[in-house]
Amino acid sequence: MPNSHLNRRTLLLGTASTVGLAAALPGLTWSRGLSRQQEYPPNWPGMKPYGAADTRKDLWPRADNSRVLALELRPRDEELGRVWIRDTYVNCFVVDGKPCYVATGTTRAAGLEGAAPWNDGIFVWIAESVDGPWKLVDTTGVRPGAEKGKVWSPEFAGENEPGRTVVAPWQEYWRDQEYGKRGNVWAPEVHHFRGAWYIVACMGDHSRKVGSFMLKSEGGVEGPYRVVEGNLDKPFGDLAPGGPEWIDPAVYHHIDGGLYTEGGKAWLVLHNHLYSEFRDDMEDIVQRTDLPRFEQAPYSPEPYLEGAHVLKHEGKYYLVHAAWNRKSKNPDGSTRHAYNTPEGERYQYDAIIAVADKFEGPYSKRWTAGVGAGHNNLFVDAEGQLWATFFRNPVAGHWADPARKDDAAVAGVVRMEWTGPEGNRIYVQRRRG
Repeated sequence: MPNSHLNRRTLLLGTASTVGLAAALPGLTWSRGLSRQQEYPPNWPGMKPYGAADTRKDLWPRADNSRVLALELRPRDEELGRVWIRDTYVNCFVVDGKPCYVATGTTRAAGLEGAAPWNDGIFVWIAESVDGPWKLVDTTGVRPGAEKGKVWSPEFAGENEPGRTVVAPWQEYWRDQEYGKRGNVWAPEVHHFRGAWYIVACMGDHSRKVGSFMLKSEGGVEGPYRVVEGNLDKPFGDLAPGGPEWIDPAVYHHIDGGLYTEGGKAWLVLHNHLYSEFRDDMEDIVQRTDLPRFEQAPYSPEPYLEGAHVLKHEGKYYLVHAAWNRKSKNPDGSTRHAYNTPEGERYQYDAIIAVADKFEGPYSKRWTAGVGAGHNNLFVDAEGQLWATFFRNPVAGHWADPARKDDAAVAGVVRMEWTGPEGNRIYVQRRRG
């Protein structure tokens, strides 16, 4: 990893205080005086058959292992009392010799129930530690009249000028008779690489073209940002098969783009198991069509997966996806939880992980790393603690219970644990004993 990157994507749960929570969370070593591997938490046996989902409460974000970040509120957030956010992303970088924590995600415009059919752009928060305080990045020097913290939006199209595109034509707002105003941006990530700030994000299902793109800052984390050359006409990659039925297949590209960096090189990681190295100037990917695919151990059948990203940790590569854990009945009447089926009730939106010796694979069989923690990212804080984000999908599953509606769409982080150089798995930090 480059020197600036500590690895990739607080109101506390329950009634614990920050001090109390820190005291309740021991380190990753389970016991002292044991053999090298016994010092690490154990691997759990893989669920059988392959494709079954693990639902044990140890793998849930809980009051003893997680928290919700107290992001600075914008005027639109005051009624709810917190920021409504999906696809929560948090990372830690070293900038000018100091840790710099960043947070972002998919937010909604004032007055809307969700982030579609339009939203008003990308907001970024920063902090000096994961505990905060989390402040909106100061964009007032870039756009004195715009809402603080908003670093990019389709509404900035008027800033385009010859040789500098802030909003590409396919990213601009538009209207139709069915939805009215349309155009939404999803799942942004913020990265600091080779001294520059980048944002990788996706124009969503209500946009003129759907797919992943990258912005480069011409200043600090606050911007101003412009679109890289490779996205002036379209998103990254080819048109993608298998998009939602109601989207024109002629505009649907691969979504959920992320950035992976190692040394002085960078790669785009895409939905549908694709990746490509970036050019040295970071203005486009090297291979624009027929992108290579990660070598994986797929489920049978392979379900629809989202939120792909890669983390390198302790010499291994971890490929993370989000998958719907679906609940159904076995022939004997018992409950079945599985990822490899289109049938059944959507129970939880889980984080699943596979591990490899090389970035491109081959990757191991996947395991459930976090229940209800899907569409997240992994990152390492300045103290070396491994974390994952979560947001509690409000669409279905446990958080669709009307009584829990206010618990959904949050900026959450959960401690993760590594099972050591022989186990080489990452899980949500499980209960001890």
